[in-house]
Amino acid sequence: MCGIVGYVGKKQAVPFLLSGLKRLEYRGYDSAGIAVVSGAEVFQRKTKGKIHDLVQLIGTRPLPEATVGIAHTRWATHGAPNDINAHPHASCDKKFMVVHNGIIENYLKLKEALLRQGHRFVSQTDTEVLAHLIEKYYRGNLEKAVIRALQDVEGSFALGVVSSLEPGKVVCARQDSPLIAADGPEGLFIASDVPAILEHCRRVVYLKDKQVAVLCGRTLTVLGSNGKKIPVKFDKITMDAESARKGGYPHFMLKEIYEQPQVLRKLFSSGRREIKSLMCPRDIKQIVVVACGTAYHAGLVGKYVIESLARLPVWVDLSSEFRYRHPLVDRRTLVIAVSQSGETADTLAAVREAKKNGARIVSICNVVGSSLTRESDQIFYTLAGPEIGVASTKAYTAQLGVFYMLGLELALRRKKMTETSYRQAWKSLLRIPALQEEVLRSRSQIQRVASRHHHFGSFLFLGRNINYPSALEGALKLKEISYIPAEGYAAGEMKHGPIALIDEYRAVVCIAVQSKIYDKMISNIQEIRARSGRIIAIATKGDHHIRLHTPEVIYTPKTDEFLSPLLVALPLQILAYDIAVFRGCNVDQPRNLAKSVTVE
Repeated sequence: MCGIVGYVGKKQAVPFLLSGLKRLEYRGYDSAGIAVVSGAEVFQRKTKGKIHDLVQLIGTRPLPEATVGIAHTRWATHGAPNDINAHPHASCDKKFMVVHNGIIENYLKLKEALLRQGHRFVSQTDTEVLAHLIEKYYRGNLEKAVIRALQDVEGSFALGVVSSLEPGKVVCARQDSPLIAADGPEGLFIASDVPAILEHCRRVVYLKDKQVAVLCGRTLTVLGSNGKKIPVKFDKITMDAESARKGGYPHFMLKEIYEQPQVLRKLFSSGRREIKSLMCPRDIKQIVVVACGTAYHAGLVGKYVIESLARLPVWVDLSSEFRYRHPLVDRRTLVIAVSQSGETADTLAAVREAKKNGARIVSICNVVGSSLTRESDQIFYTLAGPEIGVASTKAYTAQLGVFYMLGLELALRRKKMTETSYRQAWKSLLRIPALQEEVLRSRSQIQRVASRHHHFGSFLFLGRNINYPSALEGALKLKEISYIPAEGYAAGEMKHGPIALIDEYRAVVCIAVQSKIYDKMISNIQEIRARSGRIIAIATKGDHHIRLHTPEVIYTPKTDEFLSPLLVALPLQILAYDIAVFRGCNVDQPRNLAKSVTVE
């Protein structure tokens, strides 16, 4: 969601802060702002719009030289996106400035109390309450005022604070929202995520819930919620700066689509050994997958894989629903939590609910040191590297890769598969990256299809069996980045509603790869054709029969139907990407979306 950057050092703060915000654009935002401390004042600039709008504002209203500051990109939750509601927010006396990511759940109650005490508010946000609380409790020590203010707060937060009363200092804190502090040769930094500080630091502290960090001079201090010092534990940043750049591609999303074969090669190479360490209850009775968005679709494929191979019942729940329905999990349940960022608020809440009932937690995650990894009994990293594009691509297929490895391992342990079958299955899995490269080499074919369909007003995606989740994911990708209404359905459900919408103005993407239910998919295609629907088929290379039903065919290489989601994902991603580009959409930063959904 929102992005936070802070700097304390000897160099000019503004360039560091603006470049950090630029690297957090993938988180999604509608306004941006900055505050720096110079002399005995805090100077602020903020605006609705993009970071370049903030840069232009600073160009017309320059900030003074300053070596301490905080900056923010806002994704609106309380109050409309406008200049007033943009962060930073100030106290009455303008001596305290706050940037914040999260939701203050009791802000109305706090605001009413502060108004009665004479405080004046100018915005509609929940964040402004924090600045006034810190002002109220300040007694000569900024970090103590922050700690005391947070005792009144209910909700989630990551925040950064500066004050003209202590001009050389940035104080930050977190609760259920990601925040890091880092040390580099040019100074000390805080940020919502590693890419913001990647070019300046190689040592980072992943702050835990209820921790407060104080950056002053060259000293980074971490405090508990009681104000007592906690030993600072630095982790080495393993991510390289180049991985967070476009590398010659027009968009991060396209770059990340093309990185998928190498991601899977790396994952299968190291993961084959890692998966052997899977800690699973001996008397396991069920697996429950909790996830949101694209990760949820990966979980649905995982259900097919694990149930088919290991013959274990698997339930897949949306994290946002799981915690509210009194889930039936216990110590004999393995809960698999899936999240690219490891900071998805609903998934973290679902994990905590499952832990209360004694379930073992295994997470599939891409970000080292994230909140989810700290909540889990065991972690399987997807090793996909930074995924900057808001629409997930390489993280999705990497999540699928982990599910295939888990399915094979559980099948072997439960004696549902012989050693010979296990080795043969792994051979087939290891061929997937090369087959993905074959798909990528045919991008021009997909571009031509996109050029003929980008004007359609709505899309329907149909799949069967293990590719029903692929249809859901294809629809999600298209609507995310092109803003075209799109639905994913199990093809067998077409006559139970969606068929009413089919006419010459609706495009229908049919996943018709070779499988045991291929003929049923052809029947669906014939029904669509009879109603003048525009059919785009995703088929297996060598299938000439499909062209009798539609001229618009995107071919994928031959592989077992069971592994086909790892291939089908790529043409669906490319189709969505190219349609969005033809429509002039901002592919990497689609409107209203955030890469990491850190509030419920």
